[in-house]
Amino acid sequence: MLGPVILAASRSDRMRRLISAAPVTKQVVDRFIPGETVDDIVPIIKDLTGKGLQLTMDVVGEDITTPEQATIARDAYLALIDHLKELELGEKVEMSVKLSMFGQALENGHELALANVRPVVEAAAAIGTTVTLDAEDHTTLDSMFAIHEELRKDFPGTGCVIQAYLFRTEADAKRLAEAGSRVRLVKGAYKEPAEVAYQQKHEIDKAYVRVLKTLMEGEGYPMIGSHDPRLISIAQELAHKAGRKLDEYEFQMLYGIRGDEHLRLAAEGHRMRVYTAYGTDWYGYFMRRLAEKPANLRFFLRSMVSKG
Repeated sequence: MLGPVILAASRSDRMRRLISAAPVTKQVVDRFIPGETVDDIVPIIKDLTGKGLQLTMDVVGEDITTPEQATIARDAYLALIDHLKELELGEKVEMSVKLSMFGQALENGHELALANVRPVVEAAAAIGTTVTLDAEDHTTLDSMFAIHEELRKDFPGTGCVIQAYLFRTEADAKRLAEAGSRVRLVKGAYKEPAEVAYQQKHEIDKAYVRVLKTLMEGEGYPMIGSHDPRLISIAQELAHKAGRKLDEYEFQMLYGIRGDEHLRLAAEGHRMRVYTAYGTDWYGYFMRRLAEKPANLRFFLRSMVSKG
């Protein structure tokens, strides 16, 4: 029941100031966001890929308010790609982007976001990797899917994210489950009204399985974004029934959550990609991690109490 409260707090400037000022916050944030700069994150990339894991990198930030901030976001990703080029890891490290960070909500935001994200996708393709467009709240999705479709004309490996808790997602999955597509399925981490989204966990879980079945039986490349052991097991069963080989789908989990499971799946031969965020504008990302799972919130509160 705390989830909606935390998600509301993720949009509150007052809560942002209070939590950012708490002495213990940085210690806890570091569990989920292991660095602020590209130089901070390169050792993490080397360590995880050296263990047989793959990554998707997110420069944290969203809901920017000026075109200049959108340009800064674009340049941050281009700087990341320059570092990845030197590491020569190819598709082992891709990128995830939020179009709100590229100006989607500004005046003429659709065109601005497309203009800013295109050079990032082009630069990623030049080093042998890809970009996935993250899903945000439901009001942004028509624009995101249109940009995804446009980018795939020149960069067919461009991926997108769909969210199981939205009523529209089953239809989106059927449309996207085509040859060459890359689709990450997640439960959803934004506060959405009952008119557009399931509100109960059991409803969301059932929707997740229905959508996952569609993706597995389709011709695209499913990316299973979940830490739920039951859903991971179901994904393996659905992949087997669909006749998929281990390199025809992948699991994705967040940095800092169930690290042992990351290694277990990789050791079994699965593609296991760790969603790894870095940067200074961490607040919204961090609060959604707390809202997603009570254990994350308990971890944060215990740390605050112990530091009293």
